[in-house]
Amino acid sequence: MAAKTDAETSAAAAAGTLGYEQARDELIEVVRRLEAGGTTLEESLALWERGEELAKVCRRWLEGARARLDAALSEGGDGPAGSAGD
Repeated sequence: MAAKTDAETSAAAAAGTLGYEQARDELIEVVRRLEAGGTTLEESLALWERGEELAKVCRRWLEGARARLDAALSEGGDGPAGSAGD
């Protein structure tokens, strides 16, 4: 039933419901499988597409984290923590 799990994971990735760590771990596994070879062209294309979806999920999480950090730094920029890099 791995195909069902893959389909569910792909749907979750497309919906953006995967957490960063889960998407990253699955992306690592996709890359490992592609690098190992031994898959058909069709399987390789499906893995590639899934990897692209997972990479987008990771990118969204990282962009969101960066925005939160930037907001927190701009709010606290008047204190000593904000001037440490100046």
